[in-house]
Amino acid sequence: MSEQIAAQSVIEELLREQQTLPPRSHVARLWGRSPLAADSVAWYLGALGEIEVGKVLSRLPPQWRVFHALPIGKADADIDHLVIGPGGIFTINTKHHRGKKIWVAERSFMVNGQKQAHLRNSKFEATRVTKMLCERMPQLPPAQAVIALVSPGQITIKSKPDAVQVLDSNNLRRWLLKGPAALSEVELVELTAIIDAPSTWSAPTSPPTPNLKEQFTMIDREVRTARVRRVSWTLFSFAVVATLVVFVGIPLYAQVVTEGIGSL
Repeated sequence: MSEQIAAQSVIEELLREQQTLPPRSHVARLWGRSPLAADSVAWYLGALGEIEVGKVLSRLPPQWRVFHALPIGKADADIDHLVIGPGGIFTINTKHHRGKKIWVAERSFMVNGQKQAHLRNSKFEATRVTKMLCERMPQLPPAQAVIALVSPGQITIKSKPDAVQVLDSNNLRRWLLKGPAALSEVELVELTAIIDAPSTWSAPTSPPTPNLKEQFTMIDREVRTARVRRVSWTLFSFAVVATLVVFVGIPLYAQVVTEGIGSL
């Protein structure tokens, strides 16, 4: 399971959505139409968020172990990131809410004023992982549920949520490292072997997608290129309008004023 990449299951779903979309025409590419289907946007943004958190976690010291996209339960549910280290066991749920206002209370999580089930889901994930691992290693501490927010506009913690840590992904590494010791090196070695075994987790419902990372990189490049082209066309349109105002509008205005004065 250590070979799973960050956002693996999300990227697989994104690719399935994209398979139903016909190729863009040359004109559509020229004008910068997005290569994403409407239903693919959320998967794409989710993948970007999990990849970003994966990069943060990759900078943890060697004694920490990081696993991504671990399948658990039914309906293709997975743990975004499972981290184990001297500080304990952590299930990390990534949420990519770029530029949005986050408001958190003990039992409430809102994004731009809309209530979300992030707290309940994250707590449930940690509980399931705790139960599963403690069946094999009863002495383990419970897994800590974490919500890592990617690029939020503002985070307001009205009161600390029950059993869930909510923080900006930029602070995730520092927060993990500052916790008290909870697991020994011997326990970490045994626990790593358990987590790394495919038999510990739910069986995949579909065969692995070849060249997954390369396929996502290609889609990401196309999305970014299309965005640049749309912005370029928008700026070009503004420039054309401004030019027309300067070279057509001003002389026309002057002519009107002159004719008006001549008629007095």
